[in-house]
Amino acid sequence: MNARTLSTIGPRSALRGSATVHPNEARRGAAKERRGWLPRARRGLDPLGLCRAAELGALFVGSSAEEEGRSREEEARLPVWGLRGLELLFSLCDQRPWLGPSGRASGPGRRGFSLSGGKGVSAQRKTAANENPPTAQSATWLLPGGQVRRTSCTSTWWLRALKEEIKMDAEPVRKFGVVVVGVGRAGSVRIRDLKNPEGSSAYLNLIGFVSRRKLGSIAEVQQIPLEDALSSQEVEVAFICSESSSHEHYIRQFLSAGKHVLVEYPMALSLAAAQELWDLAEEKGKVLHEEHIELLMEEFAFLKREVLGKELLKGSLLFTAGPLEEGQFGFPAFSGISRLTWLVSLFGELSLVSATLEEQKEKQYMKMTVHLETKDKCPLSWIEEKGPGFQRNRYLSFHFKSGSLENIPNVGVNKNIFLKDQDLFVQKLLGQVSEKELAAERKRVLHCLALADAVQRCCRAEK
Repeated sequence: MNARTLSTIGPRSALRGSATVHPNEARRGAAKERRGWLPRARRGLDPLGLCRAAELGALFVGSSAEEEGRSREEEARLPVWGLRGLELLFSLCDQRPWLGPSGRASGPGRRGFSLSGGKGVSAQRKTAANENPPTAQSATWLLPGGQVRRTSCTSTWWLRALKEEIKMDAEPVRKFGVVVVGVGRAGSVRIRDLKNPEGSSAYLNLIGFVSRRKLGSIAEVQQIPLEDALSSQEVEVAFICSESSSHEHYIRQFLSAGKHVLVEYPMALSLAAAQELWDLAEEKGKVLHEEHIELLMEEFAFLKREVLGKELLKGSLLFTAGPLEEGQFGFPAFSGISRLTWLVSLFGELSLVSATLEEQKEKQYMKMTVHLETKDKCPLSWIEEKGPGFQRNRYLSFHFKSGSLENIPNVGVNKNIFLKDQDLFVQKLLGQVSEKELAAERKRVLHCLALADAVQRCCRAEK
């Protein structure tokens, strides 16, 4: 595959994979280009003719009008059309070599480089095919390994419009066998997403589920014994969706058996255990991914935009809900660690000032009050209050030098957040997350677990 084989004019000819263009089609394409509808050629190549690269899969990250430096969680909310093909797009446009998945240099005119291809992940935002192309934006593209490149607005528009035409039906070169451990709410959603043949699920093959209950099958997915899941060479990945108190045990078993692990938060109910699990994953050379769907929510995206560039004076976050069994879900600082993750992700690393726990066990009531501070000594309070009749709600108040933010408006429905988390996990499996990003994520996870551990010790010592 080289520049000539993809040098076509117009999306439909490229979809056919034609190496030549009919004269009438060429004239129509030339007329459109004069009217500004087609991107101009770069070094003799028409980027629109490279839409075959989009068919192989292009990962669109966002436009230059949006803030740079976004996290992986933020990227998961943006359109994703595939996982590999943009390498080819830029190698063809720029005539520059690129590193293929094997790490060797490849480029136009050099055959044999391997692209994983695969189905495109569903885009959250769509561009209608008859919409006028933008005139004042470039686009930012994320290549595997974290490299960022830009391309012209018109090329970007055409690639987005082509999503309506292109069926990315190439099969991935590798599918990972998966078992789901635990079939409660989270496990059931994971099974539903894994059965969807689109997006990152195309890289995963659901083998079965594991449960302590005898269920036989769920949604035509067969139950398998834990011992078989651990010993089977067909099973390469475990999704741990059981109660929090069992996470550490399951993670240790599956990592020791040489499996990759995705686990619902928290991965463990102590900092020491979490550190041991990370070390075991590194020793085995396996991916250990702790789910944090709260970072994929529309509410968090809203908060991230609101606090950006503002100087915090003080803040508070109160969470209310019904009672939760500590024996299954851990101390409130661990069962509520998603709120702590919000605060850390918004304001950076925090330090513990004090913590108290008020309990009325006969009434199933508890209230945990935690006082934290930022590196700039700005106070933050975090409160978890749970009991019968309490509605599940968040109440926040952030005060900045430039104004205040009281609670979160209705910012829309959170769609497919478990699937978006799965997308992040699959990117790790495919080696598309840089070591720097992995280290930053591990640091954040362990910092939050360390704070939760310290809160628990502080509250227990008080008693």
